[in-house]
Amino acid sequence: MSKFQAITSLLILVFIIIFVTYKITAFSSNHSTSNRYIQLQLLGVNDFHGQLNKYQMVSGTMAGGAEYLAAYLKKYKQENPNTLLVHAGDMVGGSPPISSQFQDEPTIEFLNLLHFDVGTPGNHELDEGVNEMKRLIHGGFNKKTGYFQGSNTSYSSANIIDRKSGIPLLPPYVIKQIDGINIGFIGVVTKETNMYVSPENRKEVEITDEVSAINRTVKHLKEKGIKVIVVLAHDSAKSDKAGAISSGALVEMAPKIDDEVDVIFAGHSHEYANTVAAGKLIVQAYSNGKAFSQVNLEIDPHSKIIVKKQARIIVTSHHHLKPDEETVALLDRYRKRLGSNFNQVIGEMPEEIRRIQDANGESPLAKMIAESEREAMGVDIAFVHQGEMRKGLKKGEITVEDLYTNVPMGHNVSKLILTGDQIKFALEQQWTKDYENRLQTVGLTYDWEPKAPIGSRVVELKDMKGQEIQPNNEYEVAVSNYLASGGDNFTAFEQGRLVESGPQVVTALIRHIQQKYPPHS
Repeated sequence: MSKFQAITSLLILVFIIIFVTYKITAFSSNHSTSNRYIQLQLLGVNDFHGQLNKYQMVSGTMAGGAEYLAAYLKKYKQENPNTLLVHAGDMVGGSPPISSQFQDEPTIEFLNLLHFDVGTPGNHELDEGVNEMKRLIHGGFNKKTGYFQGSNTSYSSANIIDRKSGIPLLPPYVIKQIDGINIGFIGVVTKETNMYVSPENRKEVEITDEVSAINRTVKHLKEKGIKVIVVLAHDSAKSDKAGAISSGALVEMAPKIDDEVDVIFAGHSHEYANTVAAGKLIVQAYSNGKAFSQVNLEIDPHSKIIVKKQARIIVTSHHHLKPDEETVALLDRYRKRLGSNFNQVIGEMPEEIRRIQDANGESPLAKMIAESEREAMGVDIAFVHQGEMRKGLKKGEITVEDLYTNVPMGHNVSKLILTGDQIKFALEQQWTKDYENRLQTVGLTYDWEPKAPIGSRVVELKDMKGQEIQPNNEYEVAVSNYLASGGDNFTAFEQGRLVESGPQVVTALIRHIQQKYPPHS
């Protein structure tokens, strides 16, 4: 080879090396911006309420049910190995018979089957008291169901404080590692739990301010060098589908929460939320398993901070996926254990009985429940709070399961003696400076003046005979044991004198329907 040819070959080789290097660099700059970031997927559920075998229409499609929720979560988890499953509380409580009749153990088994990574208690996890909540989480014995192994989910709550020790009952934070990145999770429950859970069932704990608890815990995580922080908050949030017109407790709290918090999973209000407030991505996926939240995060592996975050709320439509076989087997096992008694038809409704309140704040189903309580205790007056029932009764045949599903709380009817003044005080407690919480009554009539000062709105309070309720006279009243203990902040009922405990609220309703609306032969 001549000297000229050698030089030419060398130049060509140099050119090829430069060209290839340029192409690789160009490709890298165009395609590896996202590739060099860690892609983290968080799949979130809130307010499942043990709805293992219940389905609902959402935007014209049937959705929900544990077997469909499982199919979706498994599918999305398979698509990204860097996935964590999280929940924002109220996974149990207010459950249908397939879960409630077994102390909600079937729902925990379902969450274990899916290997949920992190969760936080909602207010309903405390429905049967602190010890029962701890048993479902950590395992333990219940006289009704025997020994249960507990949850394999890591639970966190920074604001459920043990009164004796003064420290959080559960770990205030949980740290999970994905692809070398530490992610801090902080759980909190709404401070309104102090109203929603009866004093007897929360006597061992105090529910403190959420923002203070979050910020105190963020400080600890920052000291550990953790820069990706997610809050699981059983608190409300709402937005439209575009992420605008946002509202709710968490939207109001967001500016006060430490800016190191990147994402907040909401709950409690069963609304749709996919919005950003004060730089924090806030999501809530309705309730009852009919949707879940998908949060995608891009994390820089060097700075360990989030460079991009976005979310979708995905409906668990039955049209797109087949049910998960493992979950179907779990449901079948508990259906067999439940037996056929809950399929018994106990009545036939000539029309739908709605739970929703009308313009006067009255709910037809709540009125029916109040009437059944009044009959069960042989009194003239009864009160029912709106949270006693979950949904209305459909027209047509009604089964035992329908009623246990619609009136799921397991409360008993109590007979109290109240003075006229105490009755008026209870009615006045329907209005506070922050919200309205209407009681449903039978055996009383009253008017109220909406513009009058809070505490002085009730006028013309009379019994069903048209006689004015006398301040110092004593009256026999039927309420749930929940209301009798001051539940929903109706502390006036605590002043009453308990004279008799009766059947479960749902049992009283079953008897009422059997007598008034017997099934057609």
